[in-house]
Amino acid sequence: MGSILCEHCTGACCRYVAVPIDKPRTARDYDDIRWYVMHESILVFVEEGDWYIQFGSKCENLGPDSLCMVYEKRPEICREYEPEGCDYSVGCHGHDLYFTHASQVEKYYEERTGKRLGAPKAPRKRPKKKPVRVGVTGEKARA
Repeated sequence: MGSILCEHCTGACCRYVAVPIDKPRTARDYDDIRWYVMHESILVFVEEGDWYIQFGSKCENLGPDSLCMVYEKRPEICREYEPEGCDYSVGCHGHDLYFTHASQVEKYYEERTGKRLGAPKAPRKRPKKKPVRVGVTGEKARA
């Protein structure tokens, strides 16, 4: 391998955007994560305790040779990217958790809580209302 990893890589770090999200606390939060990963090119991962949603989307400045076409003017976030933690050398194995399918989220939630995620809820019983009678004068009277 040469001195510059980017010369050997396919631009893995330039093919997605990852954004921090709140750590899920409720069943609804986990259900939202389950919904996210039901979409194409979206996954959720945890790294060093922080939760992220990742959107698969290639950078418009990634050239056909998988190198940055605006390298000298690249954004600061790209400049801060360290080769020691790059996707080419580390891969996705540095994540504490990695969800790509709804079933993974469901299993994780069930292991943590003992409850099923995504199970249909029983309909709530509503109290019966007493019928309202309207008298000749228009006054309402309870039956």
